[in-house]
Amino acid sequence: MPTTVLVSGGAGYIGCHTVRQLLESGFRVIVVDNLYSGHRWAVPEQAEFVEHNVGDLAFISDLIASRGVRAIIHFAGHIVVPESVIDPLKYYRNNCVVSHNLVQASRAKGVDHFIFSSSAAVYGVPESIPVAETAATAPINPYGTTKLITEWMLRDVAQSLAHQAGETHAFSYVALRYFNVAGAALDGSVGQATPEATHLIKVACEAALGKRANIQIFGTDYPTPDGTCIRDYIHVVDLARAHVIALQYLLNDGGSQVLNCGYGRGFSVREVIHMVQTVSGLDFEVVESGRRVGDPAELVADNSKIRAILGWEPELNDLELMCRAAFAWEKSLSAKLAAASAAYEVR
Repeated sequence: MPTTVLVSGGAGYIGCHTVRQLLESGFRVIVVDNLYSGHRWAVPEQAEFVEHNVGDLAFISDLIASRGVRAIIHFAGHIVVPESVIDPLKYYRNNCVVSHNLVQASRAKGVDHFIFSSSAAVYGVPESIPVAETAATAPINPYGTTKLITEWMLRDVAQSLAHQAGETHAFSYVALRYFNVAGAALDGSVGQATPEATHLIKVACEAALGKRANIQIFGTDYPTPDGTCIRDYIHVVDLARAHVIALQYLLNDGGSQVLNCGYGRGFSVREVIHMVQTVSGLDFEVVESGRRVGDPAELVADNSKIRAILGWEPELNDLELMCRAAFAWEKSLSAKLAAASAAYEVR
C-alpha cells in the first residue's frame, strides 16, 4: 500500500514539481490548493486534487482521516517580500495562522511527519557567507519572520511531544530553507506560472519576450563586486528532489532537521540578466532603481548539512541551464495556459 502524502500548495511552482517526483517515487498524493497563485492544470492527473483553503481546520482534519494521510508537505503561503512589508497582516494570517491550523490538524489525526517550505529570508543579513543553519536568525522583513515563526512552532511541537511520549521521534519535521528557486522541468511540461511573479530569472525572461516593458535592478550600490545583490540560485527540479529525499528520511525514522537548500555559490543581479540576454539572444531595457526594503546584499548557502544528512547532491547546478529552461518555458507559457484553460472549461 503506497504511503499517502498531503501536499498543500501543490498546484504552485515548487509544489507541482515536487508532486511529480512524489508520484514517480511511488507515493499516493493528495494536493490541497485554493488556486490563489497555483494552477489546476499543473497538478498531474495521478494526484487527487482538492480545491480548498488548507487552513480550514475542520475540513483538513476530516480529509487527513478519510484519506489515511501519513505525511504532509506544506508549500502553501505568500512569498513576495515587498508585499509583506506593505501588508504584514496578510502574511501573518496566511503564513502563520494557516500553518498553525495545518499542524494542529496533523497532530489531531496522528500525522507524525511534516516537511515545511521555509526560506533563507530567516537569516536576514548574515554576518558571514556562505551562511550555515547555525547562523543567527534575524529576518528583516515580515515574510522571513513568518517563516521563522512556523519553524519555531514545529520545533516546539516536536519537543513537547517527545517529552510527553518519551520518544525522540514522536513527531518529526524537516524545514527546508530555500535560497532562490529558478528554472523549469527539463521536458518543458511545467514551470513557473505565478501571476505577477517577482523571481528575477522569470521576470528577465518576461522582459526578453516583451511581456514586460523592462526589468528593474533594485539597488546598484551594494558592497558586492558589481554593486548589485548576490543570490544563490537553485534549480526547481533539484529542490523538488530534496523534498522527496527528506520525506523518505522521515519515514525511515529520521529526526527533525532544519536544512539549507542552495548550491553554495552566488550570482549577481547583473550576471543573471546578462545570462538571460545570452540564452535568449534578445536584448531588453534594464532600469536601475533604488534599493528595496528588506533586501540583504548577499545570500549564499552553506549546503554541507543537507548533503551529509540526506545525501542530497545537486544535479542541475548550472546558471545557463536554469535560464535556458526558464526561457523555453516562458516562450511556451501563453499557449500552455490557453490550452489548459480550454481543457478544464470542457470538463
